[in-house]
Amino acid sequence: MPRSDQLKLGTFVYTFGFHPAAWLHPGSDVRGANDLGHLTRCAKVSEAAKLDFMFFADSPASAVGEAGALARNPTKMNRFEPITAITALSQHTDRIGFVATASTSYYEPYNIARLFASADHLSRGRIAWNVVTSDHDETGYNYNREGLAPHAERYERGEEFLDTVFGLWDSFEDDALLLDRESGVYHDKDKLHTLDHKGKHFQVRGPLNIARTPQGRPVIAQAGGSEQGMELAARTAEMVFSLASNIEKNRAFYANVKGRMAAYGRDPDDLKILPGLVINVGETREEAEAKAEELVRLMHPDVGLLMLQEFLETDLHGADLDKPFPMDRMPASAKGSKAMFEELKEFVTKGHTMRELITHYARRHTGNGLTGTPAEVADFMQEWFETRAADGFILMCPTLPSSLEDFTRLVVPELRRRGLFREEYEGTTLRAHLGLSTPPTRHARARGRA
Repeated sequence: MPRSDQLKLGTFVYTFGFHPAAWLHPGSDVRGANDLGHLTRCAKVSEAAKLDFMFFADSPASAVGEAGALARNPTKMNRFEPITAITALSQHTDRIGFVATASTSYYEPYNIARLFASADHLSRGRIAWNVVTSDHDETGYNYNREGLAPHAERYERGEEFLDTVFGLWDSFEDDALLLDRESGVYHDKDKLHTLDHKGKHFQVRGPLNIARTPQGRPVIAQAGGSEQGMELAARTAEMVFSLASNIEKNRAFYANVKGRMAAYGRDPDDLKILPGLVINVGETREEAEAKAEELVRLMHPDVGLLMLQEFLETDLHGADLDKPFPMDRMPASAKGSKAMFEELKEFVTKGHTMRELITHYARRHTGNGLTGTPAEVADFMQEWFETRAADGFILMCPTLPSSLEDFTRLVVPELRRRGLFREEYEGTTLRAHLGLSTPPTRHARARGRA
């Protein structure tokens, strides 16, 4: 069946760009990590193109390990806390949405509920929370823990955390604020609810001390290809960032996750599947290839090797970069993203060298890599969209702002010419941009059932 909707597009934000050598590239702002002006410029470019949102990935820890390699890769070493950053950026923009990552492993539900509700009010309804459980040992050492809890335990805590936050966001009903100066009554006492949650991981009385937000509640974003991750997404998520590396895998993932939603009484249109897409675009294919190769040239092998070691949690010291990956050093299972782990295993079984694997991981470790002309990029997006492998894409711009400016200048007009992307925003909130419904409070649902 032909689609009646249009692509959803968001800008992925690492300070200098997605590629680990982006900070060395003249198309990035080398001082941008501590300058709101740099991020504001990226936000304004995105908003002018009518993109749906900017997405801020995050880890609440610096990388630790080999000082020489880390000194060459500032991605995790110097960056703003994302909830603070998106709240500030919302004051310099009018329509574009913002997604901030925060971990259920290291916050408390009440903190998260209050922070994101505040940001949603301050932005007038343009905020989303990317729910993660964290996947690096280095984070736990800063939060009174020895490394990372097991995958199943993190998900168990994460599910209870998310349900508790939902309960807190439902503290005020939509019409709870009376604001009646004549009677002196500020709110309807029967429409402000105490949560009284008592679970395995959390005890939270509530209520949340901030009213229901312009979107009802912030949009929920998630990523993860595990069985637990897909089930949680089907039950709770409204945006899912997928990691599959080809159209067949992503089409199966799309059908799998959306096919689970009916069991929770949810409409599949209330969940958008958005694969990550690393894009190098030029007016000619030769120009696009030259942009990609320039970043490969700039990246020091030590940086790529360290990134690979951290993800695989295996010792790669002494490995010959120009020989095939030593399979005896490949771990039996993933500690982080299972989807990405399978992607790497499949790549190395084809006999690629360590150097090729480093380049592959650096360019594609959270999504697809695409290098080409505006028409070629649009062809790719259109096929994925129309065959229901994706509802849109996260644009993993290799450098910021230059790669983003290339995309908005070259690809967005081609997508509009094909009727695949908006000319103007449809509304004022992120939910309106994405075509998502506003979830009723649990109290309204209960009255409806009664």
